[in-house]
Amino acid sequence: MQSLGTAKPKISLGRRQFLGIAWIGSLAVLGAQTLVTLTRFLKPVSSGGFGGQVYAGKVDEFPVDSINRILSGRFYLVRNETGFLALWQRCTHLGCAVPYDETAKQFHCPCHGSLFNDVGEVSGGPAPRPMDTFPVIIRDGEVWVDTSQPIERTSYDPSQVTPA
Repeated sequence: MQSLGTAKPKISLGRRQFLGIAWIGSLAVLGAQTLVTLTRFLKPVSSGGFGGQVYAGKVDEFPVDSINRILSGRFYLVRNETGFLALWQRCTHLGCAVPYDETAKQFHCPCHGSLFNDVGEVSGGPAPRPMDTFPVIIRDGEVWVDTSQPIERTSYDPSQVTPA
């Protein structure tokens, strides 16, 4: 007969067992962090996935013949003598972010070397078509850009520019 007050046997965990469990646990955490980071990196920007109307600034803040990067909307606002054009900063080749090179006066994709002029036309590299644009809205002297509706183009046409 056993008495009701008997103690359960203690489970002893040796130093090697503890270090083995800690090692496996830390590898699991590292693997999970790597997987999450890789998933976020590889996740493509869907067309319009970040979209909405983005305030770019007042019309007077943008001098004629200027190209301004609007970080919150992931686009460049081009103002020329005709008006405004919003160019999505995404390369039409494989979707890399395309910076504007002020000294060369062109957009240069760092991934595969596509080149675009100041209105987004392809001037070199593997890009198959011009940079996509977003609709520009001028309201009460303010510039708004609708990033939920990217517009694919096959060429540049001055009618794509919104008058200032």
